[in-house]
Amino acid sequence: MKKYLLSLLLILLVGGNLLAQEEATYGTFKDTRVINAHSVETLPKRKLDIRIGHRFGDMFGTSGGWPSFYGLENSVDVLIGAEYGVTDAFTIGLYRAKGAGDRKQLVNGLLKYGLIKQKSGGAPISVTPLFVTSASTMVRQENAQGVASFPKFIHRFAFSGQVLIARKFSDRFSLQLNPAYTHRNLVSDGDQNGVFSVGLASRVQITKVFGLILEVEVPLNGPQSPFTDLVPPGEEPYQPILGIGFEFDTGGHVFQVNLTNSEGMVATDYLVNTRSNWLDGEFRLGFTISRLFNL
Repeated sequence: MKKYLLSLLLILLVGGNLLAQEEATYGTFKDTRVINAHSVETLPKRKLDIRIGHRFGDMFGTSGGWPSFYGLENSVDVLIGAEYGVTDAFTIGLYRAKGAGDRKQLVNGLLKYGLIKQKSGGAPISVTPLFVTSASTMVRQENAQGVASFPKFIHRFAFSGQVLIARKFSDRFSLQLNPAYTHRNLVSDGDQNGVFSVGLASRVQITKVFGLILEVEVPLNGPQSPFTDLVPPGEEPYQPILGIGFEFDTGGHVFQVNLTNSEGMVATDYLVNTRSNWLDGEFRLGFTISRLFNL
């Protein structure tokens, strides 16, 4: 009898370990975005995410304060679009954004694939590659020196490839690393077509429906990098992108309020165009509304 009990206990222990190895970790982040950056999360299969994002003007500094009602009367970028879960791991998306850099009226597409999922007793991290393409549809400018002159149709395009690496350490804390490469087919004199960057993002869950999100992104080369001295004389230096926000999960609806110094909301825009300085009050209020639908 003891032999049978020992055998049964051994089977349960081994079986439990095997099941634990297959148990995926969910909710590393509440949303597919942190603030500006994407998170490792992908949409469930056949889920449609309708998303609206907004960035106001500077809260303080020379362009903010009472005359602009602390930036609320200005709009530096607006994003409207949708994402769809083709499978539980593969998400596609299409967006229109106002644009905050030299390129305006942006049509943006994205492909996102959950390559590795963190599992209890298995993979210690989640890994999600992301590819974003952006095309400007603005009217071509005649100024041959300007980026928006678009001598060739291909000059309207920019691309960003990222590998999102995250770990959920507990139900209350997640951390993500965001290495990225952004390429623009046409840039101004003194700029570089390709810019490498690295970022960190984090979520701190305060209550069941309320969380704190933090994010920083730093370009590593070109005039955008704080480690180089390539900014032409007379131009404002570029700044690392820093954001802090709060998110509210109400079931099928995620609402996010944030403060960030980035004006653009798409990777091909904010990673290479951010000049606003937090220390000068050049940060702005933003919000994102996301609603999921079953298809």
